[in-house]
Amino acid sequence: MADIQLLNLSKRWGAVTGVKTMNLHIADGEFLVLLGPSGCGKTTTMRMIAGLEDVSDGQIRIGDRVVNDLDPKDRDIAMVFQSYGLYPTMTVYENIRFPLKVRKIPQAEHHARVMRAADTVELGELLNRKPAALSGGQRQRVALARAIVREPKVFLMDEPLSNLDAKLRVSTRAQIKNLHHELKTTTIYVTHDQIEAMTLADRVVVMNKGEVQQVGTPLEIYDRPANTFVASFIGSPAMNLIPGEIRGGTFTAPGVEIPGFAAPDGTVTLGFRAEDAQVAASGEIQAPVYSMELLGDSSMATLQLGSKSFAAVKSAKDFKAEIGDSLAVRAPASICHLFDAQTGQRIVGANR
Repeated sequence: MADIQLLNLSKRWGAVTGVKTMNLHIADGEFLVLLGPSGCGKTTTMRMIAGLEDVSDGQIRIGDRVVNDLDPKDRDIAMVFQSYGLYPTMTVYENIRFPLKVRKIPQAEHHARVMRAADTVELGELLNRKPAALSGGQRQRVALARAIVREPKVFLMDEPLSNLDAKLRVSTRAQIKNLHHELKTTTIYVTHDQIEAMTLADRVVVMNKGEVQQVGTPLEIYDRPANTFVASFIGSPAMNLIPGEIRGGTFTAPGVEIPGFAAPDGTVTLGFRAEDAQVAASGEIQAPVYSMELLGDSSMATLQLGSKSFAAVKSAKDFKAEIGDSLAVRAPASICHLFDAQTGQRIVGANR
């Protein structure tokens, strides 16, 4: 295993910048997730680490080696892609074994290593099948086993669950989590799915437009987003963001009046999470119901605040309200976040 350092790393194609200056240290054995929307630079970052993209500026270190000029095969990494990339004419056993043959691992070691990798992802009964006879989840497990059999220093996983249906994503996600616990191999995982990031990562790197927005544990990013982009990208539903203004420590917006902030007067964006607020007989928010949704374990009321702004609030699953009903919501300053209206950056200590 090995740690990874990205030092002033950037990628440009002419006038187009894919990744702006990035500095990041990934600890030995860490599971790090690169998270962001399409085009944010997360896959480009992974491809530079893998050696599939040249670095425009900066340095990549894997362990004690600078790997900028090394071919992918010499970096001691294994990749798992969104497309499984299995050889259709080979059996599962042969697909898993193939990296050992290519890397000229002594043949006497092949069977034991293939069986160990196959057992790790529960493929023991499928070794004689060919990929066409497997489900999507089984094919992805073959791709994982083919990476595991290499026993590399680093795993790179690029959207490996994107082609699976919702149920398979949940079960395969759990398998990847358990796999990392067993192997403790340094892993970089790319996804646009914030649920995958929150459930898998030791730390998350949130990216947008080629720049790192925030690095932290899933709980740190969820509880204290650095800016409105992170607040709106993390969480299901995303954090409510309401434009308004502070006057004398009180935030006001259509249907909203929340006292108790230690921020200077001016325009701001207020944020709070749906599960932190409460429907009550009276509260800081009073607004008509725009929609009601039953989520199974809870109900979600969306309120209309003025002509453009909305706020979602979770309540008990048996809570009922009609569209148009006026609803009161408790949202004290202690559960709220304030962000600068112009920059979107978090205003630290505003509600303490």
